Amino acid sequence: MILNIVKNIKVIHPKNVLLVKIGSFYHAYGRDSYIISYLFGYKLIVVDGNTSSCGFPIHSLNKILARLEREKINYLTVDRRNNYETDAIMEFDNLNTYEENYKKAKIYINYKRRIDDINSFLVESVQDSDFKEILQEMENVIDERRKV
Repeated sequence: MILNIVKNIKVIHPKNVLLVKIGSFYHAYGRDSYIISYLFGYKLIVVDGNTSSCGFPIHSLNKILARLEREKINYLTVDRRNNYETDAIMEFDNLNTYEENYKKAKIYINYKRRIDDINSFLVESVQDSDFKEILQEMENVIDERRKV
C-alpha cells in the first residue's frame, strides 16, 4: 500500500527525495533511500521483496533537511496520517543535484555491499584450515596499496 502511494508521488516528483512520516520515523524508499543512506550512513533494508528502504527518527528531520538543502537536493515530506499531504517541499530547479547524488550513492552502496559480503565470508571462514593464508593474502594486497 505505502509503496504504491510512494510510486504515485514519485511520478509527479521523480527528482525529489521523498520522506514519508510513519509514526515516529521518516522513511525513504528506492533511489531516495540510497541517497539518504549515502549522506547519513543509515542502514538500508529490503522491503516488499526488492525495494530498498531506510528510516530515521523524526527528531533528526531538521538535520536531514539542512543537509539536503546544502547539497541542493530537492525534497518532499509527507505524513501518512494526513493522507500523504505535503508537509514540506524544497525545489532547486536547475540546481537540483538529485541525479548526481544518486549516482554517487549507488556506487558507494554497491561497494559497501561487496565489502560486507567479503566480511561475511571472512567471518564464516575463520575456522577453515586455509583461513590464515587467505587473510595473509588480503593483508598483503592492502599493505602493497598503502606503500604507493
